Amino acid sequence: MQTHPTYSSLVAVGDSFTEGMSDLLPDGSYRGWADLLAGRMAAVTPGFRYANLAVRGKLIQQIVDEQVDVAAAMQADVITLVGGLNDTLRPKCDMVRVRDLLTEAVERLAPSCKQLVLMRSPGRQGPVLERFRPRMEELFGVVDELASRHGAVVVDLYGAASLSDPRMWDVDRLHLTAEGHVRVTEAVWQTLGYDPEDTEWRTPLPATVPPKWLARRIADVRFTRQHLLPWIGRRLTGRSSGDGLPPKRPDLLPYER
Repeated sequence: MQTHPTYSSLVAVGDSFTEGMSDLLPDGSYRGWADLLAGRMAAVTPGFRYANLAVRGKLIQQIVDEQVDVAAAMQADVITLVGGLNDTLRPKCDMVRVRDLLTEAVERLAPSCKQLVLMRSPGRQGPVLERFRPRMEELFGVVDELASRHGAVVVDLYGAASLSDPRMWDVDRLHLTAEGHVRVTEAVWQTLGYDPEDTEWRTPLPATVPPKWLARRIADVRFTRQHLLPWIGRRLTGRSSGDGLPPKRPDLLPYER
């Protein structure tokens, strides 16, 4: 007979990763790992409540200013916090400031819930990751340190070979596919103490024949035109993809499928 933790509510805090990009639904909205996790938790806990405060493009300062106090006030059983990675991808990044802000977020959130969940975010194989890897790993060191100090748990997605596979990433090369989000859901589910539904979520995808040189170049050109250049343009003008967007699910309400 399976047993389950007695968590009756979940609040998710963060950026596009937690909002659910690029797990696109037919109606044009995003689902993502946090929605999937809430659905699983609701299936085993009657009256389960869920809020998702995440907004794409948010930096750690914005997450602290706009989401942290709101989440803490909800007094949920579980709070997930994923932030700071957008900062590390900026050309200029003050890692001391990122550390201080992440510390502030954890210090506010940890006392307000039964279980705070932090993550070492997944990283896609490729030259972009290699360029920013030192900053990312510095960020994950802070995550591990804060978790140890404040009784949080850490979901290690960065160390999962399955999630570094480029096939788990959307064409923008920044966000996971639907399958990637499913695997993140399983990782968080197991970390919270629920019985595994997929013991192989870390298992890499089966090997396939790599695309030919011409196909790779065409994909690179499409990526540059549709995603990279607009991203650079927003950085140069101080804009964000999340400007003006409300939180995904701002109120802690009963979860409905």
